[in-house]
Amino acid sequence: MSQLMVVSMLLFFALSVPVAVSIGLASMLGVAYDGQMTWLVIAQQIYAALDKYPLVAVPFFILAGNLMEAGGISERMVDFAKSVVGGLQGGLACSCVLTCMIFAAVAGSSVATTFAVGAILIPAMVKHGYPRPFAASLQTSAAELGVIIPPSIPMILFAVATDTSVGELFIAGIGPGLLISGALMLYVWLYARRHGYGKHDGDGRLALWPAFKRSWLALLMPVIILGGIYGGIFTPTEASAVAVMYALVVGIFVYRKITFASLSHTLHRSVISTAVIMFVIANAGVFGFLLNRAGVPAALGEWLGHLFSDKYAFLIGVNAALFIIGMFIETSASIVVLAPLLLPVAMQFGVDPAHFGVIMVVNLALGMVTPPFGVNLFAACAVANLPIERLIRSLLPFVAVVVACLMVITYVPEISLFFKELVYGA
Repeated sequence: MSQLMVVSMLLFFALSVPVAVSIGLASMLGVAYDGQMTWLVIAQQIYAALDKYPLVAVPFFILAGNLMEAGGISERMVDFAKSVVGGLQGGLACSCVLTCMIFAAVAGSSVATTFAVGAILIPAMVKHGYPRPFAASLQTSAAELGVIIPPSIPMILFAVATDTSVGELFIAGIGPGLLISGALMLYVWLYARRHGYGKHDGDGRLALWPAFKRSWLALLMPVIILGGIYGGIFTPTEASAVAVMYALVVGIFVYRKITFASLSHTLHRSVISTAVIMFVIANAGVFGFLLNRAGVPAALGEWLGHLFSDKYAFLIGVNAALFIIGMFIETSASIVVLAPLLLPVAMQFGVDPAHFGVIMVVNLALGMVTPPFGVNLFAACAVANLPIERLIRSLLPFVAVVVACLMVITYVPEISLFFKELVYGA
């Protein structure tokens, strides 16, 4: 049964059937082939997959990110980031990374980060003389931080799929997020100095104090969300609702950017994005149940145990496999299907669950920026009005930087576990 399901799912992928539908059809074939289950199992497992409290955070974080874009919060975050690093040569490009990092601390979505920040900074970088493909490639790569720095929707999905603590996963993402942010800023600074770009990036930027006064309410948002989570005031799920309310109040009553028409459009976008993710989770829940029933996780663990002799060989094999998988399969589906299979094996090799979750999320985040199905890539191309083929050459160095960071994150677990052990204990 499991072989039929996997082969049929891959065949549907090859025929360009949508990911969620492919998983659902493969699950239906598995039920039909088994012959001992009724079709009621599908409905039961769909309900079981969605009936999980942490999933409530997904639509709220998606809505919060869209409200930040519509309410002018992202614009003020950009102004503040420019005031901090915009005076450097290449400072505007560095501002892109810094803004994505701040925006990621609330939004939890890389696509939302791409549109919200890219719509402001890609035209600004082009105006300051940066090549348009470079600007779009930078935005594509920096937006990855939206799913690495907490709160992160893929981390919530990993936690739900594996019964791991959402809070531990969130705090484990802080160190890797800072590492990738620093590496990207270092690269763009060196690139600007080498090619002579960004010599006038400081023109027109606000001084630090005026920029802070203009944007302090926007900057307070991630402080409230993350401070509330780790201060024990509210759970990550409750934090998502707080983020929505804060973005609504600031966007409507303080910045006065959100109107009834824009709110309606924002709600519509958020509902569509949520429905797509939930449809994937529902179908992947059935798929995972059938694979578990067929004993696939145990068999996979035994096979990988024989294939890899130690933890380090296992991790390099998993990284290579996830990198390829992330290029072709949507991140949510990859996490919900693969995480329950791979985590038990990783734990057999002594890998901490939170550390492995971060490795998996960072790896699959790379799939968001690589062709043929990189969602960040498509989003950045739409904002920059460029065809994908124009970005490939300028995108490769950014991918190389993130891959190098991934290797460090993989083999230096303290980067992920330092803050986790500081808060939760070893």
